[in-house]
Amino acid sequence: MMMVTMTTEMQKCMDDCMACHRMCMQTMTYCMMMGGKCMEGNCMRMLQDCAMMCQTCNNFMVNGSDMCKEVCGLCAEMCMRCAMECEKCADDAQMMACAKMLRECAASCQMMMA
Repeated sequence: MMMVTMTTEMQKCMDDCMACHRMCMQTMTYCMMMGGKCMEGNCMRMLQDCAMMCQTCNNFMVNGSDMCKEVCGLCAEMCMRCAMECEKCADDAQMMACAKMLRECAASCQMMMA
């Protein structure tokens, strides 16, 4: 089995992906509890997609996949889109915290593409 050399950037990206996965899942639970506006539009689906993508991105890095850069690029794009959706609820602290985490994850994933 090939050993993957973990760079500082890769470890940060992996940590951010897992933190973002957790935040998206927590935010989905929050939205389900709040109902109403939180359940409208694309937000729930985007949160679910981002949670899955962040977990997948982490798995690709752990496995040392040759497709890691491409997966990180897709994860970054998905996180940015989801952050913009969350920011539509600017008056909600949970949604804004989620958007912040999504943007941090996107930045880490973008660094992996370099």
